[in-house]
Amino acid sequence: MEQRNGSGADRPEMRWNGWGDPSRAKDLPLAVRGLLPLLLGRVRRPPQPPALEDVRVRPSRLTADDVAALEDSVGADAVDVSTAGRLRHAGGRSTPDLLRRRALEQDAPDAVVSPADHDAVRACLALAGERGLAVIPFGGGTSVVGALDPEPGPHRAVLSLDLRRLSGLLHLDTLSGEATLAAGTTGPDAEAQLSAHGLELGHFPQSFRYATIGGFAAARSSGQNSAGNGRFEAMVTGIRVATPTGDLDLGRAPGSAAGPDLLRLFLGSEGIFGVITEVRVRVHPVPTVRIFESWTFPDFAGGADALRRVVQQGAGPTVIRLSDEAETAVSLAQVGRIGKALAKGASVVTVFEGDEAAARRDRTAAILAAAGGRSAGTGDAEEWAAGRFDGPYLRDALLDAGVFCETLETATTWSNLRTLKEAVEGALRDGFDAVDARSYVMCHVSHVYPTGASLYFTVLAGLRREPLGAWAEVKGRVNDTILANGGTISHHHAVGRDHAPWLAQEIGETGVRILTAVKRELDPRGIMNPGAVLVDVPTRATV
Repeated sequence: MEQRNGSGADRPEMRWNGWGDPSRAKDLPLAVRGLLPLLLGRVRRPPQPPALEDVRVRPSRLTADDVAALEDSVGADAVDVSTAGRLRHAGGRSTPDLLRRRALEQDAPDAVVSPADHDAVRACLALAGERGLAVIPFGGGTSVVGALDPEPGPHRAVLSLDLRRLSGLLHLDTLSGEATLAAGTTGPDAEAQLSAHGLELGHFPQSFRYATIGGFAAARSSGQNSAGNGRFEAMVTGIRVATPTGDLDLGRAPGSAAGPDLLRLFLGSEGIFGVITEVRVRVHPVPTVRIFESWTFPDFAGGADALRRVVQQGAGPTVIRLSDEAETAVSLAQVGRIGKALAKGASVVTVFEGDEAAARRDRTAAILAAAGGRSAGTGDAEEWAAGRFDGPYLRDALLDAGVFCETLETATTWSNLRTLKEAVEGALRDGFDAVDARSYVMCHVSHVYPTGASLYFTVLAGLRREPLGAWAEVKGRVNDTILANGGTISHHHAVGRDHAPWLAQEIGETGVRILTAVKRELDPRGIMNPGAVLVDVPTRATV
C-alpha cells in the first residue's frame, strides 16, 4: 500500500520561548507555590521576558545571492530569513535554551530552509557545501542537549533545515507489520495515520506531541512504553539518509550478516553525518485493553528491587515506573494531597496493554506484592497517564516564578543503581551549595532492562546568581560523577553539544576516531551540525 499525506502544517505551533502549545500553559498549583519556600527559601521572581517582536537578533550573514540560490534550489516559499522564523529555530527546549530565549539580545540561525522531499534535502546539502554554510537538521525542536544550537563552526553562516514538510505515512505493509514514515512526521501524526489501519507504533516519550519520527531515530529515543514496546531504535527496520557525499537506503531484510550494521550507525547520530529523511518501523495492532495500577513501597530501594524482579522474571508490563520519595511527595502535592505528600514512601505506576493484559497484570502484581509493595488502586496510575505529556508546562511556570528547574538522566546496572543515584544526588546538592543555592532533587526510573535501569533526575533550585553559568558548573560536576560511578552520559536525551566533551570518556579515544572517520567521509567539509556529538573535528573547511 502506498500513501502520502500529512503536511505537519496543522500541528499547534510550539511556543517560541517555552514548551508546547501556548493555550495549554498552566499556572503553578497553589499547593506547589506553598511548598516551594519550604524547599528552596525565598526566590526572586525574574523580569517579564520580552515579546518576540522586541528581541534583537543580529542580521543574517547570508548574502542576497545565497538566498536566491537557496530559493532556486528548494523553492521561494521554503526559505525564511525573518526574525520571527529564525528565533523559532534558535535552539531546543532545555532549561538553558529557554533561559536564553528570555534575553533581549539572542542568537539565531541565518535562515530557515524547509525542503519538501528527499531530493530537496540533498540539493540543500550540496548548495550548503559549495557555499560554506553549516546545516542544523530541525525536527520538532525538542532537543534538551544543545543539539539545535545555531553553531556555524568554521563556516560563515548557519541554516536550520526544518523537516516539517517531510511528513506522512509513505508506505504500509500490513502483512509484515512495517510502516515507512517521512522523518518530519510528528508522533501524533504518525499514530493518527496508523490508527486509521488499526495499528500503532506505540512510542510515547514526554516530547511526543512535538517530536518527530526522524528525531526519535537521530536521538535514540526511549518512550514511556519501553518496558513493553522497547526503545525506538529497536523499532527501526530501515532508514533513508541524505549525506553531503551521497545517499543511503539501509535495512534490506529483517536480519542480515552482510557486514557491520550501517543502519545502527545513524541511530543516535544527531544529524552530524547527514539527514534522515525516511524511517521504516515495525508496528502492531492498537491494543483494545488497558489496565492501570499504582503501588507504594516503603522506600526507593525496595521499589527498585521490585522492578528488577518484574523485568527479570518477564512479567510483561507495558509501562513500569518508580518515583522516589522526593518525587512522590511533589507529585502528590501537585494534586493537593499534602498529607500524603509529607508521608515517606516511593510509588510505582504500571500499565498493561493487549489481549493478555489481565494475566500480565496478575503476574506483575504477585511479584510486586512479594517484594513488599501495596496496591494503591488505579487512580494515581490513570492520573499519571492523563497528564504524562504536560510536565514541561510546569517547568515554564516554575521559571516564571524564578525557580530553576532542569532534568538529566543516565542508566546503569541493577547492582550499581543505588550507588549511582546517591552519587548524582550528592553532586547536584554539592554543586548547588557551591553556587549558594538551595536545591531539591527528585528521581524516577522509567526504563528497565534485565540487567539494569535508567535514572531520571529533576532538580529545583533557588539560584541567586546568573543561572546559565551556575548550571554549567553544576552540570559539569554531575557529568564527571556519572562517568566516575559507572553510568552512561545519556540514556535517551542524546549527546548534543552539552555532553560532547564527555563522550570520549564513555566510548574511548578509539571510538571517537571511528566516528570522526565516518564524519570525514560523509561530511568532508564539516557542514553537518558542527560541534554536536563530536568536538574539534578537522575538516576541509579548517585544514
